[in-house]
Formats: sequence, structure tokens, C-alpha cells
Amino acid sequence: MRAALALIGLLVSMPVLAAELDRTPVEATTVDGQKVRLFPNGRWEFADAAKAAEAQKLAAEYPENKTRPVDSQGILVGGFGRVIMPGDKDYNRGSLNPKLR
Repeated sequence: MRAALALIGLLVSMPVLAAELDRTPVEATTVDGQKVRLFPNGRWEFADAAKAAEAQKLAAEYPENKTRPVDSQGILVGGFGRVIMPGDKDYNRGSLNPKLR
């Protein structure tokens, strides 16, 4: 009985362990010899810190990378509305209806 429970516990935990292993980046070398890190979600970055900082600086200039921060709230479809950042008095205030508070 204990062996069966141990086997079930192992089978249940395997996806969690596999997901943990998948989060580690893979070191690779490009065709032109630059060292990069490849992440499981498709993102990549230079292994050299100076090149990575330069690439981030260049990427920040592109309009598709100028979106609202992940932690912010607000904004409607099409860019209308107000972006509310954490720390703002209106951040995560909930409903203003006293019946729903």
C-alpha cells in the first residue's frame, strides 16, 4: 500500500519537477560566435552583460515595446484611458459603490 502511494506521489510530482527544470536557460552560441541564453518561453538574451544592456536599450526604442507595465491597471482597448501605477491612491481601490464594499 505504501509503495503504491509513493508511486502515485512520484507520478503527481513529475510534471512539477520537469517544469522546474525547463525554466533554466540554455547557453548557446550564434552562427557569428556570440554567446546567448535561450529561455523556454522563446525569449533570449546575450550572455555578456554589456551586450545585453545595449540590446535592452535598443529594444526600448521600438514602439511595440512601449506598452504599459505589467503591474499597472487601467487603460481601455485602443490605448484610451489612464494607466494606474502601483503606489497611486486609485490603484486596486475596488468598486466605489458602497453596497459592494
